[in-house]
Amino acid sequence: MTTASHGARARPRIRLRGRHSVFDRLAGRITSWVGSPGAFLLAFAAVVVWAATGPYYHFSETWQIVINTGTTIVTFLMVFLIQQSQNKDSLAIHIKLNELLAAHELASNRVVAVEDLDEQELQILRAFYCELSRRAAEGGGVKESHSLDEAQELANRKHGLRHGEAAARRGKRETLLSPRQ
Repeated sequence: MTTASHGARARPRIRLRGRHSVFDRLAGRITSWVGSPGAFLLAFAAVVVWAATGPYYHFSETWQIVINTGTTIVTFLMVFLIQQSQNKDSLAIHIKLNELLAAHELASNRVVAVEDLDEQELQILRAFYCELSRRAAEGGGVKESHSLDEAQELANRKHGLRHGEAAARRGKRETLLSPRQ
């Protein structure tokens, strides 16, 4: 990583590896710079200069439009740059979490691509985890492990028991009702 010196402090420069579009490279550099103390000081100085020129321009409508137009343009452009940066960060975080889930043998792989679910499916999944949390609080506390697969296995066992018991009862009735030899 290279550094660019700015006065007494050296700031790390972000270097993207691989093939990246011009927009990716530009957005990365701009969002990195805009989040720096230097960018804040520049914006603060611009506002101070604008406010100081107010009396000279008699606080006219044009004087007010200058700051309104400038801030509107900067805000409009920054929305797209920040959104691109957020999208990229979000995707990277999802990939890292998916890798952790896929690598852990006890983790449920069903939640690897949970971000692709619709709102209703996410609410159902959230309700499931709230129920697991409630049960953990009642039972063994946070050290007790639960997963979607474990819950599914438990539901299958319950389903099998119910159907097995019903079949056993039917068989018992049929035995009692059948003529004896």
